[in-house]
Amino acid sequence: MRRTQIFMITFTNMTGAAEIGANSYLLDMDGVRIVLDAGMHPKKDGRDAMPDYSLIGAADPDVIFVTHAHLDHIGTLPVLQDAHPAAEVIMTAGTAEVGEAMLHNSVNVMTSKRLEEGITEYPFFTHHELERAARSWMTRPYNEPFRTGRGGKVLATLHDAGHILGSCGVELESESGTTLFYTGDVQFENQTLIAGADFPQKGVDILLMECTHGSTQRRGDYTREGEMRRFAAAIRETLEQGGAVLIPVFALGKSQELLCEIDRFKREGLIPDVPVYFGGLSSKITLIYDRMADSTPRLKPGYRLRDNVETHGLPKQGKAPLIASPGNIYLVSSGMMSEHTVSNMLASQVLPHPNDAILFVGYSDPDSPAGKIKATAHGNLVKLREKDGQALPVRCRIENFDFSGHATRDALIDYAVALAPRTILLVHGDAEALAQTQKTLQERLPQSQIFIPQPGKSYRLD
Repeated sequence: MRRTQIFMITFTNMTGAAEIGANSYLLDMDGVRIVLDAGMHPKKDGRDAMPDYSLIGAADPDVIFVTHAHLDHIGTLPVLQDAHPAAEVIMTAGTAEVGEAMLHNSVNVMTSKRLEEGITEYPFFTHHELERAARSWMTRPYNEPFRTGRGGKVLATLHDAGHILGSCGVELESESGTTLFYTGDVQFENQTLIAGADFPQKGVDILLMECTHGSTQRRGDYTREGEMRRFAAAIRETLEQGGAVLIPVFALGKSQELLCEIDRFKREGLIPDVPVYFGGLSSKITLIYDRMADSTPRLKPGYRLRDNVETHGLPKQGKAPLIASPGNIYLVSSGMMSEHTVSNMLASQVLPHPNDAILFVGYSDPDSPAGKIKATAHGNLVKLREKDGQALPVRCRIENFDFSGHATRDALIDYAVALAPRTILLVHGDAEALAQTQKTLQERLPQSQIFIPQPGKSYRLD
C-alpha cells in the first residue's frame, strides 16, 4: 500500500525571549526541517545567551540558513553545527567571510569573560572548532534558486537584504507549493556602501519579518543626506571648539559606512582634516569589505576604504594608555558602549568635558551604557560600568543621528501590505515594536493572519 504524503508547515520560535536577542527559528516544510539563524543574545551570558536548541530534538535538521554575520544571528552557529553535524549550512560568500572574523573575535571575548567574570560555560567553542565548522559552510549567490533539504524538496533563493555586507533574506518554496520568506535584518534604503534590499514583490504566502523599528516613526523632513550634513556639522563644531569627537559604532557595517562618509566630509571641506582613530575588529572587517569590493553588490564599486581613508590605529591593550585627545575623531566599537570596549573606556574621559562630543549613529538598547547615556539629562550622573565604575556627569555634547541599517516602520509596513501574504509572523523587536506593527498590519491587511510567535511555542502555518 502506498503511503500518502502529508503536507504540513510548522514554525517554532527558539529565541528564548520575545525581543531582539538570540535569533533562531525552526521550520518544518513538508517534512524538511530548516533552522533560520543561530544567534547569541547580546545582553545575556552563558547558556542564557543561547537559543533553546532543545526544541530541535535529537534528529539533525536538514539545513541551516544564516542571514548575516551579526552575532545575534550567527553567534552560536558552531554550537549548533557540533550538535547537528549532518545539517547543510548555507549563507552568502560575504556572510561566510565576515562571519568567521566575527566568531573568532567572539571566542576572544568569551575567553576574557571566563577569566574576568568566572563564566565557566565560556567559550562555547574554540578557534580550532570554529575553523573546522567553517570548512563545511556552503555559499550561494543572490537571486539564483537552488534545491536543498532531503531529496531537494525545498526550492531556496537568497535575496539581498541591504543591511550589511552579505546580508540576505531567505525565500523557501515547499514541495506542496507554499512559499515562506524570511527577511532577516533588512534595510530598503541605500546606505553609503550597501545598496537597499532587493526582495520578492509577489508570490509569498508566509512572511517572517523583523520589526526593529516597529514602534518608532521617522520625522517627516528626514533625508539621509540631510542627516549626514547635520552629522558633519556636529563633528566640525566640536573640533572647532577644541574638543574630541567620540563616535561609538558597530564594528560590522556602521564602521565601514561612516568611515567612508568621514572621508567624503574631508574631501568636501565639511570637516577639517584631523586624525581619525580606528582599529580592532573594525579594521579586520574593513579589510574584508575591501577584499570583496568587486565581488559583492556595492554602491561605490571598487572603492576601497584602506586605500582612500587615512586612519590611526588604537594602542594595543596594556601597551599604552588610551586617551581621548582634543582635536581627534574616535570611530570605535562597540556601538552599545558595552563594558570593557574601547568606546566605553573613551566615554568615561569624554563625558565630563563640555567641549567634547559623543555622537550616536544607530540603535542603542535602553539597558546598555549607550542607552543609559542617551536617557540621562545634561548635568546628571550616569554609570558606565556596573561593578567597578563610578558615576560620571554628562557635560559633553550628546547628539543622536539616524543612520540605521534597519528599515523604518513605514517601509516594513508598506512591504508587507504590498505582498499581502496570508500569514505574517513578527519577530526581532521589543514588545512595543511587535505590538504596534501587529496592530497596524491587522488594520491594513484584515484578511491576513498576523501574529507574534512566542518563544518555545510551535505554530501550524499551512
